[in-house]
Amino acid sequence: MIAPSLLSADFANLGKDIEMINNSDADWLHIDVMDGVFVPNLSFGFPVLDAIKNICKKPLDVHLMIVEPDKFISRFKDAGAYMLNVHYEVCPNLHRTIQRIKAEGMKAAVTLNPHTPVCVLEDIAGDVDMVLLMSVNPGYGGQKFIENTYSKVVQLKEMIVRKGLNTLIQVDGGVNDITAPKLFECGADVLVAGNYVFSSPNPIKTIADLKK
Repeated sequence: MIAPSLLSADFANLGKDIEMINNSDADWLHIDVMDGVFVPNLSFGFPVLDAIKNICKKPLDVHLMIVEPDKFISRFKDAGAYMLNVHYEVCPNLHRTIQRIKAEGMKAAVTLNPHTPVCVLEDIAGDVDMVLLMSVNPGYGGQKFIENTYSKVVQLKEMIVRKGLNTLIQVDGGVNDITAPKLFECGADVLVAGNYVFSSPNPIKTIADLKK
């Protein structure tokens, strides 16, 4: 599956770019929510998500790069989130956070930063619908892909198969026509593509090519 990242869209023409996503083969729309604390950047708030919810026909894949995500779980449900993704690094009671997300009727996911090993998921992998592996340091688009991500995808896939789970593997950062086939070969299920899609002269064709 392909989830274009709104962080790389034209902020002055979000409606136009979302309509392009609606007309494309994209499976989800990936939305990065940043607080300037967990990551050194700010992005979309609830007014923007509320507006997107009304025009986007794709499920909203919301990635929370924020501290204390538990405070806002119900609000993100109201804002239309299909998948709500929290960082392992900021959730001291991760299992409880995941339970609260599911209680609100959303799919629950957990993200690992590039420096966080896959082994920390041994006791939570069966409780989440998806794991997102960051293949760049979170906070900015357009960064170079971290090569160690391939081995992390393989490790995670082995864990999922060993446990007999259906957990999806998502990768975010540096996805393009070179990294995408390798990531799928390693076992990734969902790829987040930002600059590669939105800087393309033909984003709809670029999304279709990634799907292939």
